[in-house]
Amino acid sequence: MTAEAPPKAGRAAWIGLAVLALPTFIIAVDLFVLLLALPALAGDLGANSVQQLWASDIYGFLLAGFLISMGTLGDRIGRRKLLMIGGALFTVGSVLTAFAPTIELLLLARAALGIAGATLMPSTIGLIGALFADPRQRATAFGIWGGVYTLGASFGPALGGLLLEHFWWGSVFLVAVPFLVVMLVLGPKYLPEFSNPNAGKIDYVSVGLSLLALLPIIYGIKELVRTGWEPVPVLALVVGLVFAVLFVRRQNRLAEPLLDLKLFKNGVISATLTNSLIFSGVGGGLMLLMLLYFQLVRGFSPLEAALLMIPGMLAGAVGMQVAPKLAARYRPGNVIGVGVLLAALVYVAMTQVSVENGTWLLVTGFVLASLFGTASVGLGTGLVVGNAPPEKMGSAGSLAQLCLEFGGTLGLALLGTVATAVYRGTVDVPGGVPADQAAVAGDSLAGAAVTAPDLPVDQAGALLASAQNAFVNGVQVMAIIGVVLYVLSGLLVISKLRNVPPFGQAAPPPEPDPAAPVGAEKVA
Repeated sequence: MTAEAPPKAGRAAWIGLAVLALPTFIIAVDLFVLLLALPALAGDLGANSVQQLWASDIYGFLLAGFLISMGTLGDRIGRRKLLMIGGALFTVGSVLTAFAPTIELLLLARAALGIAGATLMPSTIGLIGALFADPRQRATAFGIWGGVYTLGASFGPALGGLLLEHFWWGSVFLVAVPFLVVMLVLGPKYLPEFSNPNAGKIDYVSVGLSLLALLPIIYGIKELVRTGWEPVPVLALVVGLVFAVLFVRRQNRLAEPLLDLKLFKNGVISATLTNSLIFSGVGGGLMLLMLLYFQLVRGFSPLEAALLMIPGMLAGAVGMQVAPKLAARYRPGNVIGVGVLLAALVYVAMTQVSVENGTWLLVTGFVLASLFGTASVGLGTGLVVGNAPPEKMGSAGSLAQLCLEFGGTLGLALLGTVATAVYRGTVDVPGGVPADQAAVAGDSLAGAAVTAPDLPVDQAGALLASAQNAFVNGVQVMAIIGVVLYVLSGLLVISKLRNVPPFGQAAPPPEPDPAAPVGAEKVA
């Protein structure tokens, strides 16, 4: 018996997707825009160094920390309802942040924005899954969603820089307001409501355990990038991992868990999430080292370095639109897996980066790796949501987003740490440099760049040459690690998703049972 084909989405669904693109764009912009406004607001509000760090981090901490809880909450109370609540809170929080009279109130407003932001992405992803039942249309919709997110990340800094040239620092936070007002007006008309009528009560102990697991882990990873293997970030990681174990044990015992771990038993979901984690992790590490290379090795300004990243981001947006079309002709697992393997070849080329010859190799490599690999984001998210039960789509969406967020953070930490270790192991500080200055120069390329102007010309030249070569050694090692991880990830996806047919085609019949009698009837 042939299964009935899922219904095609009409005009209203595509308008609904346009509505959902608004919070997607804003979340991407808001992740980066504070970095531009930080110097001005720190001066106006008198923020010390610790307060500046929290101002830049607290939004991302709480957004990632609440993703699991909010994804499950949307499945239970209604995804559209949660999106509207989160959109309203994000709008108010943006205004409060823009006009915050003290740094303490700004930190509170940014914390509220992080919690509100955690409601937007899982609800958006879950609603796209509800709007588009047809696999081919769903893949296209998630490609558009991923492209909008990438465009927000690409042009957010430029938009923020333009506003800061003409207005005060708070103007960058008001960008969200008109977008979200439009969403709040059009959302009830064009977005369907979906909730699980059989869902039980939310287990608040699980909510607390998830926060006690995720927040220390994210904090620990970020601090490892910033300070190295200091006791506080290591302790934070240990604490987070302990609570993560307690969280998992509790989910396995509950009849209605906050996070249904059975989702991971689905091979398509688990392999796709693993690939997303690896892809975003390696990509995040590459972006960090590229920005450092452009500024500290090649001497570009921060703005010039940011502009050099835009071609790769745009290539990623293009790749997200091409991937669904390829997945309509070829198996989605092959589209994602082969793309990641091609990105691995690009990383092979990046192992040839040198001090003198690296700018265009990195720019071109980032373009190609983004073009080939971004099917992991849009197409992968669609596969995760599409293979989850309808009542779990919001939860699955939160997992997909968490893997992307957490992967980027993890990549910055682990690959950044590896590159730093290579630098420290290969840099040669010239003799005669005072011990305190030698320690700073031997710690990082940035330290060498700060130390060199205080040294005699010959020593300064020798130090910078050695430091830049040591940093490039770290980039090359990172590229090698990227090759290995991408090859393993690409092969995993191709293997685990081999039974997923091209979108719009029926799944293949099951393999015949060798033990069945010859001539036995096969049931499709």
